[in-house]
Amino acid sequence: MTETTPPPFGSARSLLHEPKLEFAFEVRLRFTRVQNIPNMPTGAGRGAVYVDSGEFEGPRLRGKAVPNSGGDYSLFRPDGVLAFDARYMLQEDDGTLIMLYNRGYLWGHNADTMQRLRDMAFAGGPAVDSSEYYLRAFPTFEVARGKHDWLMRYVFVGVGERKPDGNLIRYFALL
Repeated sequence: MTETTPPPFGSARSLLHEPKLEFAFEVRLRFTRVQNIPNMPTGAGRGAVYVDSGEFEGPRLRGKAVPNSGGDYSLFRPDGVLAFDARYMLQEDDGTLIMLYNRGYLWGHNADTMQRLRDMAFAGGPAVDSSEYYLRAFPTFEVARGKHDWLMRYVFVGVGERKPDGNLIRYFALL
């Protein structure tokens, strides 16, 4: 995108008292490999899940997650909040590689929600409805100059859903 190229989201713009969001794309990732460092002296624990597969799609992007290109290294805080720090590669159908850095938070609205999410993900427990937890992300991207470099020009927010084998996150651009 150059100075004369129209922005990918049209002419809509956020104003100080009127922010605007527009759907950009969603990412569905699958993780099957898990490692944990429990009970650190800080009272926290560290977990790691590694990207095995996935896909992404939206009005301007479509492709696959690059297997084994990274993962999520979450900090399980003593206050019940999971602070995630993920990085992995996406590959657009046109071959463009996109590095996604994803940070955010997952916490339950009820005292037992996080345990039920762990049971769902790691012990075959029942699904937990997304209305029972907060999973939000604030990603940044790295991509070569070209038709997808708009990813490096906008602020994005993600709203997610935990699946038994991974995550689904829908990303919105703050215009």
